[in-house]
Amino acid sequence: MVSVIIPTYNRVRFLGRALASVARQTVACREIVVVDDGSTDATADLVSSFASQCSLPVRYFFQENKGASAARNLGINQARSAMCCFLDSDDWWEKHKLSSQLTAMAAEPDYLLSHTRETWFRHGKRVNQKKKHAPPHGDIFARSLGMCVVGMSTVMVRRELFDRYGLFDESLLCCEDYDLWLRVSRKEQFLLVNDPLTLKDGGRDDQLSVIHRMGMDTWRIRSLCSLLQHYPLSPFQLELTRAELKKKCTIYGNGCIKHGRAEEGQKYLDLPGQYNNVQSAVLEPGHPVQCPELF
Repeated sequence: MVSVIIPTYNRVRFLGRALASVARQTVACREIVVVDDGSTDATADLVSSFASQCSLPVRYFFQENKGASAARNLGINQARSAMCCFLDSDDWWEKHKLSSQLTAMAAEPDYLLSHTRETWFRHGKRVNQKKKHAPPHGDIFARSLGMCVVGMSTVMVRRELFDRYGLFDESLLCCEDYDLWLRVSRKEQFLLVNDPLTLKDGGRDDQLSVIHRMGMDTWRIRSLCSLLQHYPLSPFQLELTRAELKKKCTIYGNGCIKHGRAEEGQKYLDLPGQYNNVQSAVLEPGHPVQCPELF
């Protein structure tokens, strides 16, 4: 019933752990789909060795480096199951992860997506999460505006979700999950499996959250602009989205000015005003983003 999609890029030292955590699940998946996003390390050899010893079908796809969104989208298009799970190649799962989510989604067939809690490590040591990082259940749209509150490696998704709401936006170098969950949570409830079934070890320089940390909100701002332009929102959602756009643009714009980038800062400070009169989407979902020139 489940295809496990693992995008990876030069993560050979972690990928084996991720693959092993899928292989030891108490309920077997139908297939493991590894999408190699242009790795120059020994990723292909590792996957080949693992596949030769694993009882599960392992399918390997290589593409020139295009980013996480493109890798996940390729995995979705190649997956052959009714359900898709995603596992970042530096994360891993508890052995009951798939069984717990399959049971939960069978009991709640109206949900298109479920997600789990996470256990966090930093350089191998357990760390506590702040309250703001607690994953939500049900209507998560308001919580999702500030930051991504659904871990990519935690989700189990019915394929129907992508038919309704599209794939990951490949123009986003990061925050692509933030963008997709906003699109989905406008209309859908999210099912939380309230157990820490996903494990993450962070704090490394090669992680996207570190690479883009200085300008991460510019990608969220871009996503919010796209949301306002292209997707129908309820009056309440519209009000919340405008307010979040103004908040993020104010913080980032003032930061630019403080650090001597006055022209860039003023563009961000002026940006929310362009959406004051937006009432509903005027373009079809999937239309290319047509935000101001700063993007």
